[in-house]
Amino acid sequence: MNDVLKAIANRRSIRQFGPGQIGDAELAAILNAALQAPSGHNDQSCYFAVVQDPELIKELSDGSKIEMQKVPVEWISNLGKNEKFDIYYNAPTIVIAAARKDAVSPAADVCAAIQNILIAAESLQIGSCWIGFAEFYFNGPDRYERVGIPEGYEVHYGVALGPKPAGPGPKVPARKYERYYHVMK
Repeated sequence: MNDVLKAIANRRSIRQFGPGQIGDAELAAILNAALQAPSGHNDQSCYFAVVQDPELIKELSDGSKIEMQKVPVEWISNLGKNEKFDIYYNAPTIVIAAARKDAVSPAADVCAAIQNILIAAESLQIGSCWIGFAEFYFNGPDRYERVGIPEGYEVHYGVALGPKPAGPGPKVPARKYERYYHVMK
């Protein structure tokens, strides 16, 4: 199996990180992988804000949790009320992924870029987790300015990044559904 297929097969969501910060060269490689992702009509609509300031990461998590409490979906609201829950799992680096609002397929563009981030991180032995709750913080336009996201962009997701903890990583979860495919020749 080649290295790309190994990274895809071994990638797991990491929700506990080891001590320290990821290196600048590794971060640049991960972000460059994101920029290589395909985009609808080659729009290249993605924009990434990287946050490594622990106080700002906490602000982003706490702000998301306040907004989550307003959601009528009980499990989301309850997570927002949980004082111990950090939506970024105490990661030392987070990437906020946004895309131009006027793009052909902004959400799909961001998703493709995040998949590249996750696979690139795995290839570099860096832990990662796709964060769906990240967008809750960005309900106000002043919050976009807080992390330097330009006007005309919309935040879709975040990614937590950090050193993998020592020891074995998460096991392959049991699949909830049978996965099938077929080939017609």
